[in-house]
Amino acid sequence: MGISSTIGALPLSIPSPPAEWASFSLGPLTLYTYALCILAGIVLALMLTVSRWKRYGGNPDVVWDVAIWAIPFGILGGRLYHVFSSPDAYFGPDGDLARIPRIWEGGLGIWGAIALGAVGAWIGCRRSGVRLSAFADAAAPGILLAQAVGRLGNWFNQELFGAPTTLPWGLEIDPENANFPDGVPVDTLFHPTFLYELLWNLAGVALLLLLDKRFGLRGGMMFWAYAAFYTAGRVWIEALRIDDAELVTLFGVTQRLNVWTSILVLLGAIAVLIYLGTKRKGADTPSLYLPGREPSAVDSPDDTTDTHRADTDETKSTTRGNLVETNGSDEPLSERDSTDPKKRENDSRP
Repeated sequence: MGISSTIGALPLSIPSPPAEWASFSLGPLTLYTYALCILAGIVLALMLTVSRWKRYGGNPDVVWDVAIWAIPFGILGGRLYHVFSSPDAYFGPDGDLARIPRIWEGGLGIWGAIALGAVGAWIGCRRSGVRLSAFADAAAPGILLAQAVGRLGNWFNQELFGAPTTLPWGLEIDPENANFPDGVPVDTLFHPTFLYELLWNLAGVALLLLLDKRFGLRGGMMFWAYAAFYTAGRVWIEALRIDDAELVTLFGVTQRLNVWTSILVLLGAIAVLIYLGTKRKGADTPSLYLPGREPSAVDSPDDTTDTHRADTDETKSTTRGNLVETNGSDEPLSERDSTDPKKRENDSRP
C-alpha cells in the first residue's frame, strides 16, 4: 500500500494483507480466512489437549467426545457475547440484524466462548464420566494456543487494531477499508493489537506448560492459571483498541466493557488459585474420573483385555463340558482313549 514508517530507507511498519485475501473461492464455495484461522486454532488445541490428556493417564477418545459439545457451544457463546458487547453494528441506527450469524466477518467474544463452552464441556464430561476440572486443566494451554492462532483472522480482516502510533512496528490499514477510522490521515499507523495478543498468548502457552511440568498443577489450578495470565494481558491490550465497543463507567472511570470484565476475571482467578493452592497442601492428586466412573466402569483400552479374559473363560467352560469324569479325573475322553492298552483293559473290568 506504500504506507510505512522508515528509519533511513528501511521500512518498519507491518503491512496488512490485501483485501482479497480475506476470502477466496473454491469451486462453488467461498472460504473465509478468518474462519480458517479459527478452525486451525481449534485443531491445534485439540492435538495439544489429546497429548496432555494421555499424559494424565486418560483415554484420548474422551477429548473428542467432550469437544463435540464444547466447540459449538463455545462458538455460539462467543458470537452472542460479541453481539451484545458491540451492539451498534447490529442494533444501532445503521445496524443490521442479518449480520449476527455472519461469524466469518469477525467477532467472537472470548468471555462468551469460555462461559458457554464450559457448559458444553460439562455436558461432554458428564457423559464421558470425567471431571470437568481435570479436563479443563488438560485443555487450558490448548485454549490459549487456539486464541493465538485465531488472532491472525483479525489481521486478515484488518479489524480490532489499536490507536494510532508512531512506533516502528505500527500496522498499516487500507484507507478504503470500512474499519479505517474517520478523520484520520491515510498514512496513519495503528497498534497491531492482534500481534500483541498473539505473542502474549504464545508466551502463555510456554509458561503454562513449564508451570505444569514444575508443579503438576491439577484440580482446576491449571485452568485458573490460564485465566489469570490471559486476562492480565487482555486488560492492557483491550485498552489500546479503538473499535466500537460498549463503554462502562465504574468508580468514575469509563472503560470498555471487556476491560472491566478482564479485571474482574483476573481478580477472581487469583482468588481461586490461592484457595486451590491452600486446599491442595497434603492432598493426593485428584482422579480424572467422576465417583463410580473409574476406568473399570468406563470405556478404556483395558476393556479389550477384559473381553479377551471373558472369551478365555468361556472357552475353558466349553472345554470342561467335553470332559468325562473318571475316578475323580477330568481327563478328556479322547485323551483317555489314547492311553496305554493295559490301562484301557483295567478300566473295562467290572
